[in-house]
Amino acid sequence: MFHKPNVSCFAASRAKQGDSCQVPRVAPLNPGALMTSSDNSIEARVAWLYFMEGLTQADIAQKLGMTRLRVNRMLVDARTSGLVSITINSRFASCIELEHSLVKQFALKDAVIVPTPQDPDLVPVLLGQATGEYLSNVLETNKVSGLGLGWGATLRETIRNMRSGRYPDLCINSMMGGLTHGLELNTFETASSLANRLNAECQYLAAPIYAGSPDSRDIILAQDVFRQAFERIATNDIAVLSVGDLTMRSLLIRYGLPRDVTTDELVSLGAVGDILGQFYNESGQVIDHPLNRRAIALPLRELSRIPTVVLTSGGKNKTRALAGALKARLASVIICDEDTAKAALELVDCATTP
Repeated sequence: MFHKPNVSCFAASRAKQGDSCQVPRVAPLNPGALMTSSDNSIEARVAWLYFMEGLTQADIAQKLGMTRLRVNRMLVDARTSGLVSITINSRFASCIELEHSLVKQFALKDAVIVPTPQDPDLVPVLLGQATGEYLSNVLETNKVSGLGLGWGATLRETIRNMRSGRYPDLCINSMMGGLTHGLELNTFETASSLANRLNAECQYLAAPIYAGSPDSRDIILAQDVFRQAFERIATNDIAVLSVGDLTMRSLLIRYGLPRDVTTDELVSLGAVGDILGQFYNESGQVIDHPLNRRAIALPLRELSRIPTVVLTSGGKNKTRALAGALKARLASVIICDEDTAKAALELVDCATTP
């Protein structure tokens, strides 16, 4: 799980000592005003010692001459009865609430939401930090043999923020072809940069993003080297991808579209975004355009075979693209900025409301 900021120094100290309660900022209690009965008096005293003075459950049990189990039960009762009220005073509180909403509504494994910066150019930077931390934790706590990558500014920042390590049994692979001319954000550089950082194996798709025609694509993919590459991609444990939109902020729109395809064509067919060079509509369904059949990439319908698909993207321009991806459940983990995630969720809700 992505490490969330501590909301209390008490919470941090308890986590180290093994107590189970999480302690955000708590409204002060006056034990003397609550002694209406013996039980209430003891419960109030336990709550005060725990929440206000920072004692552990074991300390309180010893101080008051009771078992730790009884202390734990009293703390639970104090919260459910309203004796103790808790508020989280943090700019991350709304992000955490949104994470839970996304996980519940779209059956995600996880969601990481970061506050939206005032400068939109900082969105990829902040998302890269969050995604780098998330992936580093996953690699350090799980056995991962295959990690597939897309491309884009957010993934570049992700790699910069991942912790270095040695993973000789890990294969980093690009899940789509690349540009035929040099660019720092090309799929080849993305995969090799991460492999170098992790001291892992690296495999490329040594092909363009798009073939000249659907038939040309089929001929290319029929070759043994590409057939084997796609078999390997399909067995990835994790895929880390981003969504593109159809504005000029999109790298694919600026550098990757074939000359015989226009953005207007794609928009006229309902396209709102792309993943792995394949354009889809507001419902997350791939549009019926020959370009999608020319993409040298794992088909979007096969993403469901990969256990963990991390989709990391943000920015107002990607709201509709993210909403479509959420509706089609193309990812199992979402990493996004708060404003974009909230707007995308509202779009989905509006579309499903009769």
